[in-house]
Amino acid sequence: MVIGLALGAGAGILVNLVAGGSPAADWVVGNLAEPVGKIFINSLMMLVAPLLFAALVIGIGDIDLGELGRLGVKMFAYTVVVSAVAVAIGIAMVNIVRPGDGADELVARAGEMGTRVKVATGGGDSAGDFISNMVPDNAIAAAASNARLLGFILFSIAFGLALAFTRTPGAVRLREVIQGLYDVLMRLIQGILWFAPIGVGALLFSMTARLGLDVLQQLGAYVLVVVAALAIHMFGVYSLSVKLLGRMSPVFFFRGVKLAMVTAFSTASSNATLPTALVVAEEELKLPRHVSRFVLTAGSAMNQNGTALFEGVTVLFLAQLYGVELGGLEQLEVMVICILGGIGTAGVPAGSLPVIAMIMGMFGIPAEGLGLILGVDRFLDMCRTSLNVVGDLAAAVYVAAGEPSSARVRESEH
Repeated sequence: MVIGLALGAGAGILVNLVAGGSPAADWVVGNLAEPVGKIFINSLMMLVAPLLFAALVIGIGDIDLGELGRLGVKMFAYTVVVSAVAVAIGIAMVNIVRPGDGADELVARAGEMGTRVKVATGGGDSAGDFISNMVPDNAIAAAASNARLLGFILFSIAFGLALAFTRTPGAVRLREVIQGLYDVLMRLIQGILWFAPIGVGALLFSMTARLGLDVLQQLGAYVLVVVAALAIHMFGVYSLSVKLLGRMSPVFFFRGVKLAMVTAFSTASSNATLPTALVVAEEELKLPRHVSRFVLTAGSAMNQNGTALFEGVTVLFLAQLYGVELGGLEQLEVMVICILGGIGTAGVPAGSLPVIAMIMGMFGIPAEGLGLILGVDRFLDMCRTSLNVVGDLAAAVYVAAGEPSSARVRESEH
């Protein structure tokens, strides 16, 4: 990925400096580089609806119904609230720093955007329409329409809950089929990501050949905003959560979870870090086994605060970059989708990219901008995965605090 990023960006900058705006350069970009990049983007987009459905249904179905009443409600409520805080932090920082500003003239001059798109002003749906449209009248039509995919996400959640409560032979076989669908889709994503260096190189070549070095300034500001927001959430929100809700010293907590943090950062996969997180929860944090196993297993698929934050920041950054103005209602919609999308995002490297591509399509943000993100996504994926795993452990501390059977050692009191 790094080689593809370097070669694509370097070649694009060279073309921009030597032959920027010439017919030959425009032909190469328009007929060679852009089609390759679009094929890569379309390959991700075609998996969005089935992957969200399968991931949500399987993730919800993995919850033990015997524990669902007591532990599930606490876990789900914590996930929604903390994920909302994470996305709010990210969106607030993007609106304050505005890392994508200043590039819309370059984008327009390059011919990638002729007029300023205004999604929020005039003719937008009312708040009542937004709420009512969350429940689709046709789930298949909602899956086929980027603008109504939020309704399809809610349908998938309802379907997963219904399947979890249905104990018939047919329902068991259906769940096995959906699990098989999920496995096949993940293999498809792995195959597509083998070609990611080529797709990233083509997208970065197209971008830098048209825009030159100037656009890289916005990319650096974007990376800083993401990392700063992740740090605020990890060391600010999680410290308060552990102290106030879990009655544990934040110093003791972060000292205990350091092995899981390092594993998450190196693998960029919540699923791959799950065995380490379970060991950390039971041996370092002294949490009850039934709590840690339930919360961490469900959390690896559902409690992805870092992913939700990253998706919100990325969508708003690219909207600013291309001059797509999102008002309060649209940003609220992005926030809701990011929270729900975090539940359905695969806990593997680059698992959030299909959700970001889907949201971009909903608001008319050019898909080519995803190439910029892919160039730095590996590093940001490592950072946000660390936040996801620490968030799962913080949630386990909170859930365990109210358990009468909790026999953990409260080292914070010594």
